[in-house]
Amino acid sequence: MQPLITNTQRDHLSVDCPDWKLMSSRDALQKTFVFKNFQEAFSCMSEIAVIAEELNHHPEWFNVWNRLDITLSTHDSDGLTLKDIQLAKAIDRICLKKLLEA
Repeated sequence: MQPLITNTQRDHLSVDCPDWKLMSSRDALQKTFVFKNFQEAFSCMSEIAVIAEELNHHPEWFNVWNRLDITLSTHDSDGLTLKDIQLAKAIDRICLKKLLEA
C-alpha cells in the first residue's frame, strides 16, 4: 500500500499538477480535457492506457465524444499518493502533446 501524500505535497499540487482539481467529495484529483473530436480523445486514452499499465496505476475516466474526464486516486490507500501525481504528470504530457498537434 502506498502512503498518502503529505500536507506539503498537497500544498504543491497546483504546481506539480496544474489545472487538476481536488475533489470535494473524496481525496482525488480530477481534470477534463476537450479534444477536436472522438478520434483524438480515444487516441489519447490509448496512450494513457499504455503508461497506466507500465505504472500499474489506472485512472477512472469517462469519455463522451471529444471530452475526457479523468479522476485519480489510489484505491488501496483510500486517497492521493505519489502514484497519482506521477500519473497526472504523464497524462498531462500525453494530452497536451495531442492538443498541440491538433
